[in-house]
Amino acid sequence: MNKSIMIVGVGGQGSLLASKLLGKLLMNEGLDVKVSEVHGMSQRGGSVVTYVRCGEKVYSPVIDKGGADCIVSFEKLEAARWVEYLKKDGVIITNTQQIDPMPVITGAAEYPENILDELSEKVKVDALDALSLATEAGSSKAVNIVLMGRLAKYFDISYDKWIEAIETTVAPKFVELNKKAFELGYNY
Repeated sequence: MNKSIMIVGVGGQGSLLASKLLGKLLMNEGLDVKVSEVHGMSQRGGSVVTYVRCGEKVYSPVIDKGGADCIVSFEKLEAARWVEYLKKDGVIITNTQQIDPMPVITGAAEYPENILDELSEKVKVDALDALSLATEAGSSKAVNIVLMGRLAKYFDISYDKWIEAIETTVAPKFVELNKKAFELGYNY
């Protein structure tokens, strides 16, 4: 199984925990895994991108344009920003949440309308309101794990192995909440 996954979002959304969880899961499967993090002004709500590549042997963590099997996006504008990295038969899993970037906040630009409709005309989009599901699980901060639950549907790895990775990656006091968030994303 060779897979290239991009996790894209805005600083502070938990994309690094998501990539750590995914990396651990894939290593537990005996795969060679490379993870690379690229930070924009992540501390200030800027773009954060993580590349996760796995397979028999992986030589580089970087994913080129047209090379991602899956893009997991924490915010719909980020999905649009990175779509050119998706393979023709790939899928974008995206949270439907809108987080205004600085140019929109300052009034220098407007948030584009109908992003998901336009994306759906070009590529396969699996969109869900991960924020509502995370809140239902017990914390709005669990959006990352809701999205990992959705991503699990595109992997041939058992549900129990994902749960095991959560139990060994997440701080003990947050394990039950994250298991619930994962389940909600998985069963969405």
